[in-house]
Amino acid sequence: MKTLSLSEFRAHASEMVDLVQQGETVRILRHGKPVAELVPVRGDDAARVPSWKRPFDAPPAACPSGKTLAQRIVEERQGALGGGGA
Repeated sequence: MKTLSLSEFRAHASEMVDLVQQGETVRILRHGKPVAELVPVRGDDAARVPSWKRPFDAPPAACPSGKTLAQRIVEERQGALGGGGA
C-alpha cells in the first residue's frame, strides 16, 4: 500500500491512478490522518449493473384465456360499472 499526503497526491494523481490500475492500494492523508483510499476495482464490481438498468422480459400481451390485457381491462371496468357496455 502506498501512503501519501493530499498535496503529494494532487501533484502525482495520474501516477497514483496508474498504481491502482496495477493492483496497488493508495491511502491519502490529510494533516497526517487517513481520509481516503483508492483501491482497484474488483472484477465483479466492474460488471455489476444496477437492478433498474438490467433488461427484463415484457409481460405477455395475451392472458392464458387468449384475450389481450386491454380486453381484460375493458371487461373488468364494464363489470364494475354494472355490466352494461353499450
